[in-house]
Amino acid sequence: MIRIIPTTAALLLLAGTLSAQESGSQPWTLKRCIDYARQKNIQIEESRISAEISRVELHAAKGQRLPSLGFSTTQSVINQRRENATGALGSAASYSGNYGLDAGWTLYNGGKVKNTVRQQEALVRGGQYDVNKAENDIEIAVTQYYLEILYANEALTIARQTLEVSQAELARAEELCKAGSISVSDLAQIKAQRSSDNYQVTVAENSLAQARLDLKQLLELGLDEPFEVSFPELSDSQVLLPVPTLASVYRTALETMPEIQSSRTGIEAAELEEKIASAARLPTVSLSAGIGTGNFSGSGISFGNQLDRKFNQSAGLSISVPIFSNRQASSSIARAKLQTVSARLELTAAEKELLKTVESLHQDVVSAQSRYRAAEDQTEATRQSYELVSKQFDAGMKNTVELLTEKNNYLSAQREQLQAKYQAILSLKLLNFYRGESIEL
Repeated sequence: MIRIIPTTAALLLLAGTLSAQESGSQPWTLKRCIDYARQKNIQIEESRISAEISRVELHAAKGQRLPSLGFSTTQSVINQRRENATGALGSAASYSGNYGLDAGWTLYNGGKVKNTVRQQEALVRGGQYDVNKAENDIEIAVTQYYLEILYANEALTIARQTLEVSQAELARAEELCKAGSISVSDLAQIKAQRSSDNYQVTVAENSLAQARLDLKQLLELGLDEPFEVSFPELSDSQVLLPVPTLASVYRTALETMPEIQSSRTGIEAAELEEKIASAARLPTVSLSAGIGTGNFSGSGISFGNQLDRKFNQSAGLSISVPIFSNRQASSSIARAKLQTVSARLELTAAEKELLKTVESLHQDVVSAQSRYRAAEDQTEATRQSYELVSKQFDAGMKNTVELLTEKNNYLSAQREQLQAKYQAILSLKLLNFYRGESIEL
């Protein structure tokens, strides 16, 4: 979880803080970050658009249940050369027009329309599950990045405290060197340690700035948008909270996680595709009706009379029975069955992937809590040892190497405890998330 990337200066963090304060913006809490990401994340927006497309396609599928109605007309002109009464050649034009209103309604097509609607309904649910999964993914990512900031901030605090101690040790060592109690080489070692501790402060500042930048980029905030993070105090008591059983988390996750629900709707859609493909082997029954009329300019009959005389009505029932379709139907059925098998495999893979995730989180919590208990004892022991050696060093009873060794042991124990603390908190938050609890600090 912990990344140290010394790329940005501490002044960048300070400048961002001052900018946020000047603009009067409120600090970004974890909840605010999650809510913002759920609303503005591009991947989530794309998922929502895909879900909306599925709803449009569902509306179109339902429209296939309704009858169709269409109007058609044909207009033509014929220019013909004729002899007139004097025998001279001339041209005469005649006009004709036909008008029709036709309706059709499929009464039965092997359940194709019904199953298409049901399939599209399943795809709509699957689209919403995809949106939920995208929202869950961004919530988990935001939580990870946010806790990394909190970790980096506490690591910076430890580094600064260590530097303060080093500066005090250096001041004391200079006094001891002047008094002849320690050698110049001992003083040089303490100066080198102070420089090293000062460097670690710079590294910690850069890590905090980088972690802050990572979260800002994850939220896709603009260049000029202020981003000041809130630093809630996470007590050590949150580390050793009870860990839910692996079985209970996995059972709940199987019923609530959208990736599992999406895979199940995928199976449902694939099974309906089999029924749709099988409909090609069944007869189709359709009802049709129409009315029409027409006119011809050269008939010598008035336009109105022509429309009345040529007015016609029709109604019919048609039955289409497929006999041979060049194996298209059988191929479509075979393809649909294979898609169903593939969908079931995808569900199995999703369940196994979910189990791996939950198992890893559970093990991370158990391991981090165990590490934290051990590091807590080690930190206290090294602290006491360092304080004792520091006093003995001032009294001339311990040398510089012994002092710096105990100091570094204490610092190492602090860092280990801090890492275990945040690893345990993060893993426990995510583990509870998979059993349906919201992530809060």
